Amino acid sequence: MRYAVRVEWIFGARRNGVLRAVFKGACVTGRFGAQKGMDETHDILCIGSVLWDVIGRAPSHMRQGADVPGRITRLPGGVAMNIAMALARFGLRPALLSAVGRDAEGEDLLRACAALGVGTAHLYRSEDLPTDRYMAIEGANGLIAAIADAHSLEAAGAKILRPLTDGPLGSSAQPYAGRIALDGNLTRSLLDEIATHPAFARADLRVAPASPGKAERLGPFLSHGRAVLYVNLAEAAILCQQSFDSAAQAAAALVARGAARALVTDGGGPAADATPAGVITLPCRPVLVTRVTGAGDTFMAAHIAAEAQGLARQAALAHALDAAATYVSGEIPS
Repeated sequence: MRYAVRVEWIFGARRNGVLRAVFKGACVTGRFGAQKGMDETHDILCIGSVLWDVIGRAPSHMRQGADVPGRITRLPGGVAMNIAMALARFGLRPALLSAVGRDAEGEDLLRACAALGVGTAHLYRSEDLPTDRYMAIEGANGLIAAIADAHSLEAAGAKILRPLTDGPLGSSAQPYAGRIALDGNLTRSLLDEIATHPAFARADLRVAPASPGKAERLGPFLSHGRAVLYVNLAEAAILCQQSFDSAAQAAAALVARGAARALVTDGGGPAADATPAGVITLPCRPVLVTRVTGAGDTFMAAHIAAEAQGLARQAALAHALDAAATYVSGEIPS
């Protein structure tokens, strides 16, 4: 199998003496085949939704029923995929565990993953389930509406975990000991299984909800204290079943309820990182918001990458906040 990939990068300003390289785009041609050994060298597994994002963006403020000019794009998406792409931008080598159909959209998606440096060797490929999709509309005033069609991921269920639970990456007898980024698009029963399964006992497990509507699915990770949670203020309120005035208050409450650690963001307000040892908070950099879809995924990926590089808690939080601000301002292309 042969394939050709053209990848374009743009180099931005230096920050702290480091020249930042940003992925701009890729064109993939020819016949695609799995890159031998690609996933054997991964730094982190990303488990959850991998799909196509169809996003319409308008430069104007929008209300219900608005009909305005804008741009419509199709991009690789899904929470796990967004995190994986961001991790690759920050220098890590992610691999995916998810469900992708054997349809034309699925083949296109695998080609895109290869161009982005995201491993796909352990994906569950269904013969009868279509590749999932997400559709969103964004205006200058933020996200207007979205529909996530992730039925194939939910139908695949525990099949996507086989490489970890009884396969080449791990088992109950030999638990996976690396980093895992997990998203809340999985069913509540499957998330509960992950929270208790011995194959995950040694993993550095980082978990984020797919949306506020699915935040309650993360309840098992409060009960079993195995994971680091990444949530926004609204999601923290749903998990704790109470309202909060600040990210610091919410993060402390999540740890008190059983989370091993909690990172909470609050839009343009200060963010917090809580552990049983205490809470730290940092302000966000003010920026002009041009997009919001994927901002939380960027924050999570940047924070994981910063800690993988050995940064301390405060420095890692600052790096993640800066990356998220850069993303929503549109300085880094999708």
